[in-house]
Amino acid sequence: MNLLCWASRLAVFVCVLPALASAEALPLSARGQIEVAFTPGDDAASLIQSHLAKARRQILVQAYSFTHKALAESLVAAQKRGVEVLVLADRQQTENGQTSVIGWLVEQGVPVWADADHAAAHNKVMVLDAGTPQAVLITGSFNFTHAAQFRNAENLMVLSGNQPLAEAFAANWRRHRAHSLRLGREHLLPR
Repeated sequence: MNLLCWASRLAVFVCVLPALASAEALPLSARGQIEVAFTPGDDAASLIQSHLAKARRQILVQAYSFTHKALAESLVAAQKRGVEVLVLADRQQTENGQTSVIGWLVEQGVPVWADADHAAAHNKVMVLDAGTPQAVLITGSFNFTHAAQFRNAENLMVLSGNQPLAEAFAANWRRHRAHSLRLGREHLLPR
């Protein structure tokens, strides 16, 4: 990669995208701040909510299983204050999950897509304000569920201040959205 690619923030975006499409790993520098939480014990959900409350432009979500109502409410609150909130969910978990909040998010007007192109859309990722210096990446084994918070042994990492890393995950989100089905009320199970 030539030095001109790093000349501007926009160039970082342009240079990262082709690298993500290759079979090779994308090397990125470790920088910024990392916060961690381990469950049960640490309040990972509150850590996520504190960052969602600070998002200003966009929140991209990839969720395998999503049953945590307070996290869903935080996404809706962000949307109501003008933040673009976009969700990719695992199709099977959404269709079969009795306690899934995906239908509720759709009812609240949050754009949701189901990724049905893979055996499992097993990502647990939130990207906040990608493309800005304030970008935040939230990831780990932590599903956005009550079980992950209170019953399971899970981990969560919040990585701030690493714009290329957040953009790499945002690019991955966009790649998966391209083959996903937009959900409307007609796609949801009756309650």
